Parts: sequence; structure tokens; C-alpha cells
Amino acid sequence: MAYDKFNILTSTAVPLPIENVDTDQIIPARFLKATERKGFGDNLFRDWRYNQDDSPKKDFVLNDPTYSGKILVGGKNFGSGSSREHAAWAVYDYGFRCVVSSFFADIFRNNCLNIGVLPVQVSADFLQKIFDAIEADPKTELEVGLPEQTITLLSSGESESFEINGYKKNNMMNGFDDIDFLLNIKKDIQTFAANTPL
Repeated sequence: MAYDKFNILTSTAVPLPIENVDTDQIIPARFLKATERKGFGDNLFRDWRYNQDDSPKKDFVLNDPTYSGKILVGGKNFGSGSSREHAAWAVYDYGFRCVVSSFFADIFRNNCLNIGVLPVQVSADFLQKIFDAIEADPKTELEVGLPEQTITLLSSGESESFEINGYKKNNMMNGFDDIDFLLNIKKDIQTFAANTPL
């Protein structure tokens, strides 16, 4: 399944300054029955977003119209817990294309990269600067540049670099998942196979 190409993303951000956000909070286990990757955004942070009668919790950030954007800024150790792919699906389906944190659980990070969500790991100091800037002005924008692997707080011009696997970077810039990548080099594979003795 091809995804949106990721090059440079400039957007406001939604702050979630909570540490150790686990995948069961991102998408509760009772919503894992679906096999398609659609519809999970409706239940992103379900138990934090809604009361038992399905009314929105006014004090949760996704229900606050003050904040919007394609970037989610989370606290340290984002995506910990179980390895469910559905957590990354929910983040993508809601509309986020980038998650920023000072530390990601490895499996969650890889699941995001597989479906077109860019996990950007920054220093604890820079993360706090982002939170402070958003608190001061919810319209604060971040610029995430995948080609140069930088994230910039546009209000101050401060910037940090981030790491990403070269293969995953190439896939994200082309909008490929792993299967798309193989299909894109199908002719090369066929040529190699034809010229390789058994």
C-alpha cells in the first residue's frame, strides 16, 4: 500500500506532554479486531478522548480546537508496551504524519516508518522548547525536513537533526512500503535472476 510522499512538512502541532504513552492508550485492545488499516483514527486515544457515554472529554488535547496540525508531539518513551501495528495505523488514520518525542519504543518506531508516519527523536531540551513554544502560541509551526533530516522550530529558528535508516528514508520520500519498493525494482530483480547461474 503506497503512502503520501514525505519531503518537507510544515505544520502546527498537537502537544501531548505525557511520558510513557503505551500502545494500549494509543489504540485500546478492544479495537484490534479490524484487519484493514482504515477507521482506527476514530479510536486514537479512545479512553483519553471519550467518557463511557461516548461524550468527548473537553480537557483532552485532541478535543481542544486550540490545537491542530499534522505533527503530534509526545513525551519521552512514546509507543511503549505491546507491539501492535494498529497503534501506528491509528496515528496515521487520524491525520498525523509525524510524531516527535525524545525517545520512541523501537517496535512502534518501525511500525510508523512502515506506514508513512515519521518518528522524529529529539533531545529532551529541544522537546521542552517545542512544548514551551506551543504553550506560548498554539499556532507555532514546526518544519520537518526529511531530506536533510532536520526539525526546526520556526518561531525561533532553532533546529536539531534526527536519525533515520537510509532504506526507510528512501521509502518515505517515495511513498513506498516494503512491497512497493520491491515492485519498483522488479526489472532489476528479474535481470539479476536471469543472469545468475543456478
